[in-house]
Amino acid sequence: MSQVHVNEKTGVDSAEAKGTEQQPFATAAYALYVTPGAKVLVYKQSEEDETFSYVEISASALKKAVKGAEGLKKKAEKQAKLEEQRKLKEQEATAKLAELDLIKIEEDPSLPAAKKIKLRTIQDHLETRVLVQGWIHRLRVQKGVAFITLRDGTGFIQAVLSGDLAKARQTQELTLESTVVIKGVISKLPEGKTAPGGVELKADYYEIVGLAPSGDDAFTNKVQENADPSLLLDQRHLALRGESLSAVMKVRAAFLGAVRRFFAEEGLLEVTPPCMVQTQVEGGSTLFKMDYYGEEAYLTQSSQLYLETCLPALGDVYCVQESFRAEKSHTRRHLSEYTHIESELAFIEFEDLLSHLERLITKTVQYVLEDPVTAALVKQLNPNFQPPKMPFLRMEYIQALDWLNEHGVLNEDGEKFKFGDDIAEAAERKMTDTINQPILLIRFPVEIKSFYMQKCKDDPRVTESVDVLIPNVGEITGGSMRTYDHDELLAGIKREGLDADAYYWFIDQRKYGTCPHGGYGLGTERILAWLCDRFTVRDCSLYPRFSGRCKP
Repeated sequence: MSQVHVNEKTGVDSAEAKGTEQQPFATAAYALYVTPGAKVLVYKQSEEDETFSYVEISASALKKAVKGAEGLKKKAEKQAKLEEQRKLKEQEATAKLAELDLIKIEEDPSLPAAKKIKLRTIQDHLETRVLVQGWIHRLRVQKGVAFITLRDGTGFIQAVLSGDLAKARQTQELTLESTVVIKGVISKLPEGKTAPGGVELKADYYEIVGLAPSGDDAFTNKVQENADPSLLLDQRHLALRGESLSAVMKVRAAFLGAVRRFFAEEGLLEVTPPCMVQTQVEGGSTLFKMDYYGEEAYLTQSSQLYLETCLPALGDVYCVQESFRAEKSHTRRHLSEYTHIESELAFIEFEDLLSHLERLITKTVQYVLEDPVTAALVKQLNPNFQPPKMPFLRMEYIQALDWLNEHGVLNEDGEKFKFGDDIAEAAERKMTDTINQPILLIRFPVEIKSFYMQKCKDDPRVTESVDVLIPNVGEITGGSMRTYDHDELLAGIKREGLDADAYYWFIDQRKYGTCPHGGYGLGTERILAWLCDRFTVRDCSLYPRFSGRCKP
């Protein structure tokens, strides 16, 4: 009878072990599985002199080992059977692919030439042979037929592949986000069937431009719907292909177009102020500093001061420009870089400014919703959206304090609000969401507003200033009448501890033909968060930048 050695500490259960004293097995079960019926010697400590040596296994341990060896044998037989089945499937798949390789996708030269179109125009090309190009948004391959939902950025269409097109090997290997060119005829769907636009493309030919990866690198493994937000931001370049984010970007484009349309109707001229500046507008703590050829400069917080210099030369002006705020804030309504819509208007009074803001917001939303394509996107993103109506509720700062105190909302010190307190975001949101309508919050105290804001004639403690507050978002616009008296502006600059010499070009506006004027800045991403019902403004920026995030 052969014998095998077992050492739990130094042995191994693998083909490398021989069962000798020098190369023992780790378990008795494995030893008997490899060498059935062998005599088993285990390495144990003697109870008499506490030395270690190989001794014959006990009867009870042997019985347990025999049972374990039987289990290992059954497991090995099962694995061998599975491996055999796997090899058989591989052979069948190889044979099937070899058969599929015989199918060649070739275009029928007798068909009429296909007209190249964008998917936004599919309704104009019914019963026409067309050529469409795009990315596979959805894919369903069945026996004898394949359904592709194609996306080209302007729209979607369902393409149906049948016959050899569906059977071909390249169709079996198609993946989401692959790029394809498809030719075929667009037809209306029969009753009871649904697809984008109520039509389908019956393909007669297609080719692959770029095949996206499968397996571990498949698109669905890169971008998962319920993934951590930070991971989705890392994959923003892919996440943008999703229906919600791409819809927001399309609404954004429509909104900016509506803004420009409104300004054109109001007679404002678009200008492009610089983004690299050497003066501050909204406080030094939020400036991004940079080295500008050896001098200190900043990324602009606002284009307001430059817009004011345009008034005598160009009349009323506006800009759609990036602004930058170095706030280490992680709230859902803050970005470090955002698209700032700013305007300055000459020869107006405070009431004119408030009326203008009401028109701006209501008209731009109206124009966005007049476009049936954009309106459908807003409906998709925000089914319960109700466009605002004029007039907006006008509420003075002092009245807001009364409302907050009456409703038990405390200031940041945990006390009742008093004149001069800044109304923090949470309190402001509580009030706006409760009232549930757009609010023009006006006449803020001088000490909590910027140096350039005009004081009210009837109460010099407060300014002719306004914040536009929207339910579920909060402040989307801030504006004011501007101080147009030379000495008063100079006093405000000095009060803020700023260098008046650096602002010489701005102060000159009050020397060389001053006039009453006012303006505002509107945060594009904030108004989109309201319009598209997004939880955070980060969803409304193509590649959002905020504290800790500057990629991709």
